[in-house]
Amino acid sequence: MLRVLGSMKTTTRIFVISALALLPLFPAAQSYNTALGIRLGTDWGISVQQRVGKLTTLEGIVQSSRQREEAIVSLLGEQHFPLISRRLNVYAGGGLHYGWLNEEVSDSGEKYKNPFGLTGIAGAELSLGRFNLSYDFKPAINITGGKHTIYPQTAISLRYVLVKRPWLNADAKNKRQKQRERDRRRRQKDGERFNWRFWE
Repeated sequence: MLRVLGSMKTTTRIFVISALALLPLFPAAQSYNTALGIRLGTDWGISVQQRVGKLTTLEGIVQSSRQREEAIVSLLGEQHFPLISRRLNVYAGGGLHYGWLNEEVSDSGEKYKNPFGLTGIAGAELSLGRFNLSYDFKPAINITGGKHTIYPQTAISLRYVLVKRPWLNADAKNKRQKQRERDRRRRQKDGERFNWRFWE
């Protein structure tokens, strides 16, 4: 058992070091608007993330449990905090979950209802190219129903970036630069001496 744990720690270190070493090879356009992928861990399922603000995303998760005969849908709001760049960040947030039971009898023979409650989430994510990899801890607290009051869940999610952030796209950046150059030339032609838009 100790050998397995030691091997896992070594593998994790190699992954982190390799990912950090590769960061300079990828442009800043790797941040995303929409990403969809699989979620594997305590439960397994599908995860979709949609950016709704500069550092805010909504995440929808549909998951099924290997330990309980139920499926759960969660909707979470998450705030992201960049570490080195937009590609590597930590995040935290919360939302609601609702589940459906495949059978309404627990192992002890006690009946229970569909789970509904609050879900929190905290994790870290790395975006490389069109792929987004994250690890999170997602505790679910059932207000009503469920086999247990708390479901402590952890998972790794691998998502494919469907829509990149357009203002980080190289073509969009070139268009902005060309537009600024045209504006500068127009001001010079019109005899504008003072540029109050000092940032241009």
